[in-house]
Amino acid sequence: MRIILLGPPGSGKGTQAAKLRERYAIAHISTGDILRENVKANTELGLKAKGFMDSGALVPDDLIVSMMRERLIRPDCAEGFLLDGFPRTVPQAQALDAMLEKMNIRLDAIVLLDVPDDVVVSRLTNRRVCRSCGAIYNAVSQPPKQEGICDKCGGKVIQRDDDKESVIRERLAVYRKQTEPVVDYYRRTSGLLAVVDAVHSSDAVLRYLEAKA
Repeated sequence: MRIILLGPPGSGKGTQAAKLRERYAIAHISTGDILRENVKANTELGLKAKGFMDSGALVPDDLIVSMMRERLIRPDCAEGFLLDGFPRTVPQAQALDAMLEKMNIRLDAIVLLDVPDDVVVSRLTNRRVCRSCGAIYNAVSQPPKQEGICDKCGGKVIQRDDDKESVIRERLAVYRKQTEPVVDYYRRTSGLLAVVDAVHSSDAVLRYLEAKA
């Protein structure tokens, strides 16, 4: 199974990717993980990317695509992969198409998790994260048993700065500007795009996603 998973922040891409990875034993590949891995390992690509990241600039598409190419040739991708958060721009999508064609790899599905902005804002403003172990809670629907204390490790549960409403709305604006055109691109060029209503429970979304894929 070779899938691209698209959607705005807060649409549940990470949750669905983790479930699909476990169920199908496929590689879960995210742009963020690739960047962190290359920077930590001081690879040539990582050092170039770090220069942009340290200055607050976006990492250029050609660097991201080069990292993705290196990642897709690893043995764990032979049985399938799931791309989470990539491609983010139309040039990245075009570069990915060309790269997969050269590698003689065919995608099975391109899945958009569709969620209205007000639902995204509600989800993310109520998200809480353990500073120590990374466990995720929801202040309304799934709070820790003791307020501010992680059930799993006893660490401090916080609201991240990027989960505040003003930041979330800015992230959504960037998504609408940069990544929604990718959806239109795949709608025009591929018969693989499936749109999934991701407002429902994660299990319901997973069942629908599997049927579409």
